[in-house]
Amino acid sequence: MSQAVTPRHARHTGGLMRSIYLPRTADALASAMSTYGIPLLVLATTRSAALTGAAFALEWIPRLAAFAWAGAIVDRRGAAMVFHLASLGRALALAAGAVLLHLHPSGTVASATVMVIAATTGASTEFSYIAAETAGAAASRRAGRRAHRVQAALLGIDQTATLAGPALAGVLLLAGPPPMLAVITVLSLLAALLALRTPPSPVAPARAPKAKSGAGLLTGWRTIRSLPALGWLVTGLTLSNLATGLLQAAGPVIVVQHFGQSTTAVGLVWSAAAAATLLSVTLCRFALDRLGLWLVGATCAALASLACLAAAQAPDYLSYLVLVAVLTAGEGGMTVVLRTLRSRLIAPEKFGSTLSATILILLLPFPVAGVLTALTPPDGLGRVITACAALQALGLFCAFARLRADPALRT
Repeated sequence: MSQAVTPRHARHTGGLMRSIYLPRTADALASAMSTYGIPLLVLATTRSAALTGAAFALEWIPRLAAFAWAGAIVDRRGAAMVFHLASLGRALALAAGAVLLHLHPSGTVASATVMVIAATTGASTEFSYIAAETAGAAASRRAGRRAHRVQAALLGIDQTATLAGPALAGVLLLAGPPPMLAVITVLSLLAALLALRTPPSPVAPARAPKAKSGAGLLTGWRTIRSLPALGWLVTGLTLSNLATGLLQAAGPVIVVQHFGQSTTAVGLVWSAAAAATLLSVTLCRFALDRLGLWLVGATCAALASLACLAAAQAPDYLSYLVLVAVLTAGEGGMTVVLRTLRSRLIAPEKFGSTLSATILILLLPFPVAGVLTALTPPDGLGRVITACAALQALGLFCAFARLRADPALRT
């Protein structure tokens, strides 16, 4: 019997590798390099802290706008087609940007080019992410009892890309903006080609009424308001994301201009943060079994708040790197608590719309952080980060103080 099962399992694993894991790897790495590399590219091209913050906002605003529609489009057109077109669109935009920056390495054309790249990659990345998630969910359902292995592999791919992407983007930028964009273009093209091998996902019937994203988000918002525990936790994490987003948006300015480090050093900060988050998530899985949701969440909240307050006053690059890693580790633990609480409280028939609304709320602070960075002189970033860190600490304290007696977090 085992001799018959092993080849079948090997064929199944090989099929997943070609149709799911390889396209997800190429897309995740391209997405991570774009998310963290584009602000570096803007700073290297324009030497402007204001434009770096504006580019960060431009990168996130289209992602938020696309989020409301990406799921509905994937449902109607299928994950494979949307995955292919989104990755191909990102590749074309980056290729055009690489050519323009090669011809015009500085000046008005270069500044306009990098800002357009920030906006287009933000939108395409959101579509490819939703499509890849949908394809992964379909693969999990087909895997049956091995579904958890598929999800574990996909999570590992995402975390590995987050570890490698920022550092790789920083290293490539040392050779110049066109080489960095060329590598992301190649990865995006590879993802687009591999996406054609992705198995088709279920699509809505041709005569089915078109999904209204606004109605779904409204349903999700009403569900969040009806669940106080979820609402308080989402509020605290949203304020926390404002502080984290500001550190991310201002990171190139702080590390390069304030600490005098290279662009590679900026990537290393977020690679270290991703490693710390992965470790935190692993530890929290065991801690939750023994200590419960509230104690783990409150501990992570205190850790994140103290680290963010200290990061605003960091005296050197190494301490800044360590404190940002501690901050993201704390947020990683709180994210585990949020995911667990979400799965317990939200009714299955409302889970999709509530998930969309929750993610949208949690992402809103990121473009705000970009605008704050753009409007703040470099010398004043420390004070703004300190203010946001204080707001983060106050929000998380109020949230977990309110949740202490909530029965949903007692276990």
